[in-house]
Amino acid sequence: MTRLIVVRHGQTVWNLERKYQGHSDIALTDKGLRQAEAVGARLADEKIDAVYASDLSRAFKTAECIAAKHSLTVSVVPALREIKFGDWEGLTYEQITAQWPGLLGKLWTTPDELQIPGGESFQQLKERAYAAIEKIVDEHPDQTVVVVAHGGTIGTILCAMLDIHLNHVWNIRQDNTAVNIIEYYEGRPTITLLNCVRHLVE
Repeated sequence: MTRLIVVRHGQTVWNLERKYQGHSDIALTDKGLRQAEAVGARLADEKIDAVYASDLSRAFKTAECIAAKHSLTVSVVPALREIKFGDWEGLTYEQITAQWPGLLGKLWTTPDELQIPGGESFQQLKERAYAAIEKIVDEHPDQTVVVVAHGGTIGTILCAMLDIHLNHVWNIRQDNTAVNIIEYYEGRPTITLLNCVRHLVE
């Protein structure tokens, strides 16, 4: 059995400011670093064979906090990045709504039909991210692997695993440093834990 532990990154400044991050490389806040250390401590007793992360620093730093507990290095996979928000990156909901009236609403209601200006579609995100996951799983038979990525990315990966339409991607909540566990039985993914943040004590 292969176990995949998928973790969202810790809090960033733009999370606090409710700005769309996408491919922008935004660092963790002090709280985000504490969250990363907490998830690292939570997973310290797991037998982890490899750690992968998006190349964006918020995911990579979170992954480092996990990998350090196991004397592992983090393997970078750019395909695990968040969706490219293009022209919306660095803007708030209100700013986007003012410049693109009616378009942002599709992000929440019919994301599968949305092509973000200057960015990606959710179908493009799902295809690149899930292909990366399948490659990682194939390379680690009967091992436990950690993957640190982003909220939208993880949502589309879980939709792909469950064969859920992408218009339901926001029905899958992902808090900062949420832990998700997927176990593969004869190549079939079974989600055994979802959006667990019991390691966070505020």
